Amino acid sequence: MVTQEELRFSLVVPIYNEEETVATMLAEVEEVLSPHGPFEALFVDDGSKDRSLEIMREFKRERDASWLRVITLKANSGQSAAVLAGVEQARAPIVATLDGDMQNDPRDIPSMLERVEKGECDAVVGVRANRQDTFVRRASSRIGNAVRNWLTGDKVKDAACGIKVIRRSFFLRAPKFVGMHRFMATLVRYLGGKVVEQDVNHRERYAGTAKYGIGNRMWKGLRDCFAMRWVRQRVLMHEVKEEY
Repeated sequence: MVTQEELRFSLVVPIYNEEETVATMLAEVEEVLSPHGPFEALFVDDGSKDRSLEIMREFKRERDASWLRVITLKANSGQSAAVLAGVEQARAPIVATLDGDMQNDPRDIPSMLERVEKGECDAVVGVRANRQDTFVRRASSRIGNAVRNWLTGDKVKDAACGIKVIRRSFFLRAPKFVGMHRFMATLVRYLGGKVVEQDVNHRERYAGTAKYGIGNRMWKGLRDCFAMRWVRQRVLMHEVKEEY
């Protein structure tokens, strides 16, 4: 197993009821990202009710995949909790995230990672340049982003895009709340970090159904935006300079 000091990055993927996609996704991650390692991938099962967890364990065992870590939450806790659990267990100083439905393309990660490693920024967040979703989902996303930016005082083109590369320290310093994964670009800026946006590939859903829609996101998202206004004024910015 690669030591913590040797790891280039950690990949965190939240998984909830993705039995139709997870084996294909694991194989793709191995193929695409192995040449850009050494890395580790933490696939976090968020209380799946299907065979997702069993399939991930079978993959690790049969492939002897030392790069893969399968993390299991005690109960379904939501996407933010699953992402954060993976970040907390991650060992590398830089963390990449992907959604578990295979609509994000892991081939975008190396270029995003390089920008953080070179010191250009502390976070690179994806913008789905040619989004493969219905008109209703695209339109609601545009409206949601506009309202979000107005309320938070930030400017993010595609807050819900799941592919991001961020220094792990910013994840750990950020306020923890349900929905935080969609606000990481803004939280990094609130904490004094530099964020850049990068166009990324977006693919049609491989299988299964979307977990989010207008009905279960709009009001919660609006509430979270007002909470972020409060965070902007109250977030702690201290950093230790030295100890004598």
